[in-house]
Amino acid sequence: MALSLDDIARLFDAKGDRLYSGEPVTQLEHALQSAQLAERAGAGDALITAAFLHDLGHLINDQGETPTLRGVDDKHQYVALPFLRGLFGDEVLQPIKLHVDAKRYLCVHGDGTLSGAEYWAALSEDSKRSLELQGGVFTAAEAHAFIAQPFAADAVRLRRWDDLAKVEGAATPPFSHYLAVAARVARR
Repeated sequence: MALSLDDIARLFDAKGDRLYSGEPVTQLEHALQSAQLAERAGAGDALITAAFLHDLGHLINDQGETPTLRGVDDKHQYVALPFLRGLFGDEVLQPIKLHVDAKRYLCVHGDGTLSGAEYWAALSEDSKRSLELQGGVFTAAEAHAFIAQPFAADAVRLRRWDDLAKVEGAATPPFSHYLAVAARVARR
C-alpha cells in the first residue's frame, strides 16, 4: 500500500517524537536536520526529500528504541520503499535504499575530508553497532561495485547529512516546509 503525503505526516505525528536510536534527537528532529543539511548544500528537491524521508522505515517497522542493542537490524532502508514507490521515483527512492551501504562505502573511501578510518572513528556508537549488523565495512571490490550504481553518489551525500543530523536543539524549518518540498517531486 502506497503512502500519501498526508499518511507520512500522520506517521511523523504519531511516532516522530521517539528518540532516534540512542542519539540526542527525535526521529522528527533527525529528519528535519537531514533535510536542512541537504537544502543548505544546494541539493535538488528530490535529494532533499530523500534526506527528509531516508529513515521513514524506522517508523514503519517500529522495533522500539535502539534495536541495535538487541542485535536487530530493522532493514529500514528497504522497509519504506514499497510504501513510497507509488509516490516518488528513483531519484528519491534509490538514495534512501543505498544510504546504509553508503556508510559501508565511506568506511573504506572516506568523503574527501575524512579518510575511511577517520569516518569510521567519527561514527556514533549506535552507527558503529548498526554497521556491523548491516554487513560491516565494504571490501575494496564491494565499494567499487557500490559507487558504480546509479544514485550511489547521491546516497553518499545523504549519508553524510544523516551522520551530521544529530544535534540536540538545532533550529530547522518546520515539518510543513519539507512536506512541501516532497510535494513538488511527488508523482501526481
